[in-house]
Amino acid sequence: MANEEMVVLNRLLREIEDLKLGLDPNVLEGWYQKIASDARAEAPRHLTESIDVVQDPILPMKFEFKTSRRAIRYVTEAIDRNLDGMPLATRLYFQKLSELIQAEALR
Repeated sequence: MANEEMVVLNRLLREIEDLKLGLDPNVLEGWYQKIASDARAEAPRHLTESIDVVQDPILPMKFEFKTSRRAIRYVTEAIDRNLDGMPLATRLYFQKLSELIQAEALR
């Protein structure tokens, strides 16, 4: 019985570590850059300049995804394509970001 409990505890510890890692500013920055790069690769040439990510130098967890309304589709598609490769917490973060971007586009 103690061995089974250790297996469960170790799995929980790994999951907690993965959650912490998923919200690390460096991890988020990497995914932001990947998504921006993928969106630029798919967007027509005249829209690539309108896709950019800015990380706040003082608050490293704060990012701004700058994009034109015409490029939003490419950004949200890039997010969707990359979700499966993200840690759980990062995936939830970017799913919410996609929802916010789409809601803002409808305003």
